[in-house]
Amino acid sequence: MSQNTAPHRKPTSSSGAWAAGGTLFAGVLMLITGFMDILQGITGIAKDDVYTRVGDYVFKFNLTTWGWIHLILGVILVIVGAGILKGAEWGRITGIALASLNVLLHFLYLPYQPWWALFSMAVSIFVIWALASNDAYGRDERI
Repeated sequence: MSQNTAPHRKPTSSSGAWAAGGTLFAGVLMLITGFMDILQGITGIAKDDVYTRVGDYVFKFNLTTWGWIHLILGVILVIVGAGILKGAEWGRITGIALASLNVLLHFLYLPYQPWWALFSMAVSIFVIWALASNDAYGRDERI
């Protein structure tokens, strides 16, 4: 009997396999986004004149403040991304929360780096979808 699946495992659907791959990709994206946020934070802290100055923007912060926000968020994203790659449940839950926070913070950061902020928001939305997917963690979709 040559069967590719073990008897105790049920075969995953193609959408389940895609979601599981998406979860792995989400963990990698969180690591990369975290490292990029760390670099963005260091740049904002070290040299306040790297980014374009914005006039009267409603959500205006000092660029050094944005640097610290990105640095702290980046370190946390790297830790959570590593947790997701290890398959930790706390990593998945924290990853969803941090990706949501990342969308909000990059929306507020739009005037400084509009293209990077939009790209980061899109990546974070994909991460939320991938981590919230039931198939990725072997759960039955029926309630």
